[in-house]
Amino acid sequence: MAKRRRSPLSDDQDWSEDDISHALTDSELEDESFGRHPKSSSSRKKVTTRKGAKVPKIDASPISKAEISSHTKLTHVISQAGSMRMALLDWYETVHTTRGMPWRKPYNPTLGQAERAQRAYEVWISEIMLQQTQVATVIPYYDRWMKRFPTIQALAGASIDEVNALWKGLGYYSRASRLLAGAQKAVKEYDGRLPDNAKAMEANIPGIGRYSAGAICSIAYGEEVPVLDGNVHRLMSRLLALYATPKSKATLDILWEGARVMVDTDTEIEGVGSTETAATDSKRPQYPGDINQALIELGSTVCKVRAKSEGTEGNPIAEITDIEDLCELCEAIPVSQGVTTFPMKVDRKKAKEEIDIVHVIEWRSQSKPTERRFLMIRRPEGGLLAGLYDFPTSVNVSGTPNAAKRESLVKEILSLVLTGSSLRSKTKRRRTGSEGEQSHDQVAISTIRPASDVIHVFSHIRKTYKPQWVVIEGADNPPSLSTSPPNVTPARKGRKSAAPKENPVQFQQATHLVDNIDRTDDAIWVPLHQVMQTNMGTGVAKVWNMTAKLWEASVDDDC
Repeated sequence: MAKRRRSPLSDDQDWSEDDISHALTDSELEDESFGRHPKSSSSRKKVTTRKGAKVPKIDASPISKAEISSHTKLTHVISQAGSMRMALLDWYETVHTTRGMPWRKPYNPTLGQAERAQRAYEVWISEIMLQQTQVATVIPYYDRWMKRFPTIQALAGASIDEVNALWKGLGYYSRASRLLAGAQKAVKEYDGRLPDNAKAMEANIPGIGRYSAGAICSIAYGEEVPVLDGNVHRLMSRLLALYATPKSKATLDILWEGARVMVDTDTEIEGVGSTETAATDSKRPQYPGDINQALIELGSTVCKVRAKSEGTEGNPIAEITDIEDLCELCEAIPVSQGVTTFPMKVDRKKAKEEIDIVHVIEWRSQSKPTERRFLMIRRPEGGLLAGLYDFPTSVNVSGTPNAAKRESLVKEILSLVLTGSSLRSKTKRRRTGSEGEQSHDQVAISTIRPASDVIHVFSHIRKTYKPQWVVIEGADNPPSLSTSPPNVTPARKGRKSAAPKENPVQFQQATHLVDNIDRTDDAIWVPLHQVMQTNMGTGVAKVWNMTAKLWEASVDDDC
């Protein structure tokens, strides 16, 4: 069989459910197995489990030479699901409480409809929080969330600002807004309960994809539906010795089928000489939620990216004579590194780099110089950092702007965010000492000072924030603000930077942001001591702390 070339993926290598079912990202631990190669076995840390916990013996032995050269399609079929399932559940029974996850509770088949719906809500919150976030990080957030929003009805009655405030620091803020939207839809259309089957849940509840729906419905409702997050993807790839492009449809179809066979306790595998089912072993009930959680637990704690090889010696398969039986999906397998050969590694896509100028605009009262307020603008409800507050920003500028360009950007921003005839320019750049005069009313720009750069990396963008402290002075009250925040569009290739345009999208009032602030629907003046109380992202907080050093240094110089 001719050797095929490995084709790189075009999308980002961070694991996400979007790669599986076109929805949000899910994983108890962020999966890095597709973008990094394992270290040598001598440098691997010993895998530890709870004392006395025996890891289930699932055959994941090094690949034989015969398997490297060719193998049948049946290599990627689970042939003894019943015995593996029992071994898996026996192991899970010894470790399921080890990590102290408050949302993980024993399945109780006697629960009524309302109690199962409550369990579904609890599992839903935990699953969304666990998307690309480690368990230890999620636990305190989950506890605070359930104390504030103990039921789906309580969540549905909240505002986006209340939800974002509770989510602050957890990242991927679109998850929080989708939880709110999902709760509101469940209350409005489903009598305050999440649908009790995975297909309906995936189709009708915002932010729930195939993985999340499978996890929630199997754990809370006992439905026999599979799960496939980053951990189970890696586990199944090794179990089935599948060496193919990790996110291709053909690969995912095989892995989903493997996960389905494991959770389907009535499955009989045809054509491989096995007819065993769950009914052959009555040692313990085989609940779908326990099976799925056991697979996730095994993948996240034992079958890690750089896991120690487990299993028994493999037997070389017989030479294949029928070309129709050959697997045409797998790429040529390299020299085996044990189970860590799987899944196939692909190069991680380099994050796009962008430069943003962040304008930390301060207004100072003419009659009360100690009264200081800062301009913040609510971001759109969709996209990056949806619904959070930010300082006015010129996005994705080309190169490093000089002082004149920085001043020009400030004036563009202020001309959009302040209402007409609010600004007169008496610009004084302390760095150069130059002054300029321009006829306007009420307030004037008195200071423009750049701060040090701030680097902030998202999953797909590496942002270089270039903050600048802008002070406008005059009048007894903060300047009136426009009801539409500025949106400075980036330049396209071969074109000059586009002029800023008013954002046509209007957003909800920030009624739960902070107290006693002058604001419009989208732009607000926030008192100095309350800036860090706003719902802002981590990168914005870094910008604020970096810029604050400028006036803190000025105070030190005056002393």
